[in-house]
Amino acid sequence: MDDELLDDASLERLQKEMLEEARKIYSEKVIDHWLNPRNVGRIEEPQGRGAATGICGDNMEMTLRINNDRILDINFLTEGCGTTAAVGSMTTELAKGKTVQEALEISPEDVIAAVEGLPPEHRHCADLASTTLKEALKDYLANKQEPWKRAYKR
Repeated sequence: MDDELLDDASLERLQKEMLEEARKIYSEKVIDHWLNPRNVGRIEEPQGRGAATGICGDNMEMTLRINNDRILDINFLTEGCGTTAAVGSMTTELAKGKTVQEALEISPEDVIAAVEGLPPEHRHCADLASTTLKEALKDYLANKQEPWKRAYKR
């Protein structure tokens, strides 16, 4: 069994080869957000929470905090591929600091442009991220108008 394990040099070589292959398909922005995702995690007692499942079966959740109609903090979690993680990360970056209305207008095309493109077979990942953001914002708006619902919701 020991000869089946990769030594450090072999593992490093394999990782380098995988990264070289990824660079043939993805932009540096996608790779950066895939390897170094921003805003990962769950905000405790969020003001808005949204979750969605993509057509590929990947799941995403976003939680957010808002003050004076502006997104102060937004985090995401995903059970999905590297592309889903990359666009989830980028979507949180796009939304942070925006007003609720501005964030509601973030489209899958905006996310794709921000990561400098996606292969056609992974564009649905941007749909998932955009949908999840909108679900979190809709949750915030519903609870903002009727705050008593939050106490009975959980």
